[in-house]
Amino acid sequence: MHLPAIASTANPSLQASLLHQIDHKTKPLGALGQIETLALQLGLIQQSGRIELRQPQVVVFAADHGLADEGVSAYPQAVTVQMVLNMLQGGAAVNVLARQHGFGMTVVDAGVATPIPALPASATSPTSPTSGNDSRTRLLSHRMGPGTRNMAHGPAMTEAQALATLQQGMAVVRELPGNVVAFGEMGIGNTSSASLLLAALSDVPLEAVVGRGTGLSDDQLTHKQRVLHKVAQLHAAARAPLAALAAVGGFEIAMMAGAMLQAASERRVVLVDGFIAGAASLVARGLNPHCADYMVYTHRSAEAGHRLMLNQLQAQPLLDLGMRLGEGSGALVAWPLVQSAALLMNEMASFESAGVSQASATT
Repeated sequence: MHLPAIASTANPSLQASLLHQIDHKTKPLGALGQIETLALQLGLIQQSGRIELRQPQVVVFAADHGLADEGVSAYPQAVTVQMVLNMLQGGAAVNVLARQHGFGMTVVDAGVATPIPALPASATSPTSPTSGNDSRTRLLSHRMGPGTRNMAHGPAMTEAQALATLQQGMAVVRELPGNVVAFGEMGIGNTSSASLLLAALSDVPLEAVVGRGTGLSDDQLTHKQRVLHKVAQLHAAARAPLAALAAVGGFEIAMMAGAMLQAASERRVVLVDGFIAGAASLVARGLNPHCADYMVYTHRSAEAGHRLMLNQLQAQPLLDLGMRLGEGSGALVAWPLVQSAALLMNEMASFESAGVSQASATT
C-alpha cells in the first residue's frame, strides 16, 4: 500500500515552550479554554510559536452510492449532480461561506452517477478577491465510476479501487496552494456509508448511529435501519480500514481520506467537517494514526452517530450548533475560531512585555 509518510507532531520540548508562551499571555491560566488547546495544536503542526495561515482551501468531494437504490435517503440520487451544479454556480451554503472567509474552493467529481458538465466562466460565482485564492470554484474530475456498487449485494468497491481512490485524493491535495484545507462532501446516501464505517471500525453498535440523514420520516428511518443491518451482516468480516472502506464506503469518502493523509503529510491544518468527513478521518487515522495530530474537528453535527464518532476519535469539536448540512459548511463556520487562536498566539502580549503583574503564587 503506497501511502504518504506522516510525521507525528509530538515534541516535548516544543510543547513545553508553546505552553509557556500561552500561559504567560495577559490572562489567567486557562482562561481562553479550548482556544488555548487549539493554539497549541497549531503551534505543534507548524513547529513554531508564530502561526501562519495561508491561502485556506475547501475541497468538496462528490459521488453517488449504489445503496441509494434501497431507498435509504429522503432525496433521489439526481440531487447529487444538481447540488454539484449549484456549487459550481456559487449558490450552495459552502460557496457563501467560502466567499465570506476567502477560501479557494474546489469541487471534485469522485464518482457522480451523471457526468458533470463544465460550466462557462460566466456561470460561476467569484470567491473573495482579497483571499489570494483562485477567484472561481474549480471542478476537477477524478471519477472512479458512476457511483459505487450497491453494497446490499456485495462490496461497494474492490480493495484495489479503494486504494486507487485514496491515491486520487492524495493527488488532489498535492496541487493545492496554502497550508489549511477544509474537507466537505456531497453524495445522496453517504450517511449510510458513514454509519456502516463507524460500526465496522469501532465498538459502536450500528443501531446507535443510524440517523435521519437528509431528513427521513419515522417510517423511512425504520427502513434505513433494516437495510443497513442487513448490509452490516453481509460485510461483517470487513473490519480493517481498507477492507471496511471497500465494503461499505463511498468514492467521496475514500478520496477524502486520501486527501487527509496527504494534507497531514505536508503538515497542513486539516479542518474536518461533520459526520461524513468524520468517517473519512476515521479511515485515514486507521491507515496512519499520526494524521490525527493535524485534524481540527470543527463541529458536532446533529446526525445521530456523530457524537459517538467523536467520542471514538477522542476529539473535542469547536462548535455544537445542531448543523447537519455537510458540504464543509461546519468547517467554514468554525474557521474564525482557528484564526482567533493563531492571532492570539501571535499578537497577544505577555505579562512581561505589557508590564502587567501576574497572579501571586499561593502558599
